Amino acid sequence: MHKKLQLAPKKIFYQRFWKNVLFGSAIMIVCLLIGIIGYKSTVPEFDWYDSLLNASMILSGMGPVIDANIILTKSAKVFASLYALFSGVAFISTIGILIAPIAHRFFHKLHLEDTEPE
Repeated sequence: MHKKLQLAPKKIFYQRFWKNVLFGSAIMIVCLLIGIIGYKSTVPEFDWYDSLLNASMILSGMGPVIDANIILTKSAKVFASLYALFSGVAFISTIGILIAPIAHRFFHKLHLEDTEPE
C-alpha cells in the first residue's frame, strides 16, 4: 500500500484487526497445545490440568509452577527449557501480529498529514 493512498475506512481497519486477532489466537492455541502435550508426555506425575497450568504459565512469561516434590527427568528438563525459549519468541511474535494493523494505520495517518498540500 502506498503512503499517498487514502486511509482505509474504519470497517476495513476493524476487519484487518480482527483477522490478526484470530491469527494470533490460533498461534497461541497451537503453542499452548505443544506445551500441554509436551509436559504430559515428559512428566508422568502431571495430569492434564498440571500440564495446562505449566504450559500456560511459561507461555505467558510467568514461569513454571512445578511442585518441589516432583523430580523432573532429564528429558522433562530439556523439554521445559526448549519450550520456554520457544514460548518467549512465540509470545513476542504474537504481540507483533496484534499490534501490526494499529501501527500501520498510525504511521499511514502520519504520512498522509505530511503529504497534504498547504
